[in-house]
Amino acid sequence: MSWTDERVELLKKMWGEGQSASQIAKELGGVTRNAVIGKVHRLGLSNRAGAAPAGGETKAKAKAEPKAKPQKTKVKTEAAPAAPAPEPAAAEAPKPLPPRKQIIPAGQPLPPQPSANEISPEALAKVSEVEKKAKKLSLMELTERTCKWPVGDPATDDFWFCGLPVQQGKPYCEAHVGVAFQPMSSRRDRRR
Repeated sequence: MSWTDERVELLKKMWGEGQSASQIAKELGGVTRNAVIGKVHRLGLSNRAGAAPAGGETKAKAKAEPKAKPQKTKVKTEAAPAAPAPEPAAAEAPKPLPPRKQIIPAGQPLPPQPSANEISPEALAKVSEVEKKAKKLSLMELTERTCKWPVGDPATDDFWFCGLPVQQGKPYCEAHVGVAFQPMSSRRDRRR
């Protein structure tokens, strides 16, 4: 199906009358509701603020809502200057957006992350001793039997992986397992 000039004019007319995209698609034939919506947006017809709704459910809503009675206004005999109505600044002011997390470009070091469990000084000392003995492997040299603990900044040439033999069932050597897999805190143990 192609959008001929006649079909576009019919679409514009029906859209202006307030008919739904489904109704227009049925009338045109050979197009879907989504095709009608897409064409309406491409034509710039999407704003129907002043158009009267033509759907069955909108008529039912109109019947269910009671009509507001017009208020009677007194006619003033004196010509008094009209005071401007106060503007509802608070109601129209946009709400402030919540602060966004800072996006860190690739290759930049991450800021220090909060830690749920502090690493013991003994574990850190053990890690620093182990890293002195590390094999300093590149990514391509890693196997399932080598420690995959990263050391350094990946954006620099001085980046490597530990490479020592792994602990059974873990991706790291014994020292790095001690740092990576911390025991549950005593407070969490008490909850159980």
